[in-house]
Amino acid sequence: MPITPAENSNELKPEEKKRSEKWWTTVGIGIGVFIFALDVYIVNLALPVMVESLHTSFATSQWIVLSYLLAIAIFVILVSKLGDIWNKKRLYIIGLTIFTISSLLCGMAPNVGFLIAFRGLQGVGAAFLSGLGTAMIVEAFPAAERGLGLGIRAGIYGMGITLGPMVGGLLMSVGGWPLIFWVNVPIGIFAILIVACFVPNSEISGNPENFDIIGTLILTIVLTSFILGITLLQKGNSYIAINMLGFSVVSLIGFLWFESRIAAPMIDFKIFRSVEFSLGLTLRFIANFAMAGVIFILPFFFTFLEHYSTQKSGFLMVVPSLLIVTTAPIAGILSDRFGTQLITLMGLVFMAIGCFLISRFDTELTVIKYIWGIIPYGVGVAMFNSPNNSSIMGAAPKEGLGIASGLLSFSRILGQMLGVPIVGALFFFTTSFSANFAPNIDISNAPVQALLFATHTTFLVLGVLLMVSTLFATLFWWIENTKAALL
Repeated sequence: MPITPAENSNELKPEEKKRSEKWWTTVGIGIGVFIFALDVYIVNLALPVMVESLHTSFATSQWIVLSYLLAIAIFVILVSKLGDIWNKKRLYIIGLTIFTISSLLCGMAPNVGFLIAFRGLQGVGAAFLSGLGTAMIVEAFPAAERGLGLGIRAGIYGMGITLGPMVGGLLMSVGGWPLIFWVNVPIGIFAILIVACFVPNSEISGNPENFDIIGTLILTIVLTSFILGITLLQKGNSYIAINMLGFSVVSLIGFLWFESRIAAPMIDFKIFRSVEFSLGLTLRFIANFAMAGVIFILPFFFTFLEHYSTQKSGFLMVVPSLLIVTTAPIAGILSDRFGTQLITLMGLVFMAIGCFLISRFDTELTVIKYIWGIIPYGVGVAMFNSPNNSSIMGAAPKEGLGIASGLLSFSRILGQMLGVPIVGALFFFTTSFSANFAPNIDISNAPVQALLFATHTTFLVLGVLLMVSTLFATLFWWIENTKAALL
């Protein structure tokens, strides 16, 4: 019997089997999301140990993380486009297989060069998991329950973030840093079996013969040169970085010109005519920009102002993740009932309030005061994530769910990659400014008052950015809703 697309076959199946397939899809995608989230935080925690074990430098060790993020950013849109013209389920299995094999290779790496290369391969597999998972959830759930499905996905991602530091510490104490990669192997094999046996085939909406090879190559050049330029700029290689960024702009112009003149472009720019879609991606970028800044700055605050131990800092960083895990599914249900726009805006407002409260932290911060201050932020992240994802995917055309999922993932990754260096630069500049630009000033030796001023300023700026974004989004949505009502 030929395999028919999931949605068409579902019309012929009992309601009970539809529900079963929906939840099996959630389980299969959820496992992929979990190891994807778990891996990032485990590896970050293990970097100091890797520096010593592999006899490398701190600067070189950063490429263990960067090669992974670069591969995701470069390949996620390509993979998502493939999801629109080929079978998403089979592509997802390919991604799980690449991720699982590369995890095994990472644990076997004899030196840092091999580890960086294998991490890049792992990032290619992660691009499949990140770019296709959201689209598969959207296909599995009816429109009225889309927020619930994406909320569960967001909760699982938060669980991976939460368990990352704890699981990483336990694994390294038992078997050293290779074990943090090898743990993905049995989980990955289990996920492959679940997806292969129980997840229904997704609908194929495109023609493989129309795959835009030239556009794909040009876009790969655009993204590679842009992300490498941003990375090199952080390293102080300004001349090469500016040339790379300039080349990415020229390549982007060429990509836009070429795509506008072919019948089957890689990205159909008509998708951006939807205010819901374009605004949703913009808000996703801004929110992740702010989130990356918060996660980056808080550990420095704990270490150099509060002088907390690593264990205590790790415990405090888990608090917002726990809030995200418990609140995200509820936020998804609320968005199904009250609409994605309202819950998304509420999430941004809560995130802004959280940043304003964090900006009031001082050297006499208690755990209770920290928890009360971080609650609005954690709840806000959860309230924003799944409704925003639902809004973006709901505005995408049915035949473009794959590329929409890829653009969503790309906006998230780009926000994270730019959030850390820009927010970090703001923090460092305000520290230096408060210390009257003393020579050889650094975060580790700056006066307490200078660090306090930098913390307050940085989080105030993030709060203002989120509030301004909320106001603009409210205005745009009000205009669009008014137009729709008049029509």
